[in-house]
Amino acid sequence: MAQDTSLSDILIPEKDPHYFLSTEISSNLNRFNTLSEEFPTNLLVVGKQGCGKSTLVKQFAARHNRPLATFQVGILSEPGQLFGELRLKDGETYYQQFLFPQAIATPNCVIHLEEINRPEHPKALNMLFSILSDDRQAWLDDLGNVEVADGVIFFATLNEGEEFSGTEMLDAALKDRFYVVSMDYLPLSVEKRVLMLKTGIPEEKAQKIVSILNNLRYNAKMPISVSTRHSLMIARLVKAGASIREALIFSLQMSKEALEAILLSVQVEMDETKVPEYAYELY
Repeated sequence: MAQDTSLSDILIPEKDPHYFLSTEISSNLNRFNTLSEEFPTNLLVVGKQGCGKSTLVKQFAARHNRPLATFQVGILSEPGQLFGELRLKDGETYYQQFLFPQAIATPNCVIHLEEINRPEHPKALNMLFSILSDDRQAWLDDLGNVEVADGVIFFATLNEGEEFSGTEMLDAALKDRFYVVSMDYLPLSVEKRVLMLKTGIPEEKAQKIVSILNNLRYNAKMPISVSTRHSLMIARLVKAGASIREALIFSLQMSKEALEAILLSVQVEMDETKVPEYAYELY
């Protein structure tokens, strides 16, 4: 069932003082913000699981003083369900309008379509074609003509890959309506700083954690996807008194034997692992 909420849910989020973003993406987000004042603007944020896609949307709204409304696409099972649905009360049917039409009618609102490639039914997104087009409007029998307010900007986030069950390839015609923002793991020096700022662990331990994780991620023989979310989980457990090895085992969900084997393999190739670093700044 779609979100049955009210305008009180459309609020300006708080800024995260410890959120880092590449200078390239940061600069282009500022451009997209300006662009949205004149033209329909839709952004598709892609990247590895846990690399901060949803947080990017939230911090974009916070830094540009925009209200944010987030919608879980994964619960949609039929076309038009974002807008509302028929319900039964006292033996009579009535149309219950949801938050989405109110959100898109809110000037300068950020609309976050989370996991846009995970609907329960592929045709559930059909109504978005019109909403995301240059016309920015759609007709619904129960609501009439629904128009998008000035300055509204749409963000969609997705995870792609065989490891994500329930996902679909995004329709090419729908994807064509978006600019694409690609995210990746944070550089080692930046991730170390994030762990220190957000968890309070000392620099030496933060350095060791991110060094191990980056070598796991970029190991040529057995690469393992470890999100920034998981690196924070590891750092928090270390802060609580666990050893780094213990924190790795509990956070990465693997046995001690498997972890030992992987770390041994990583150690052999450590000198050959080069992770490119780019300029990052506080966003």
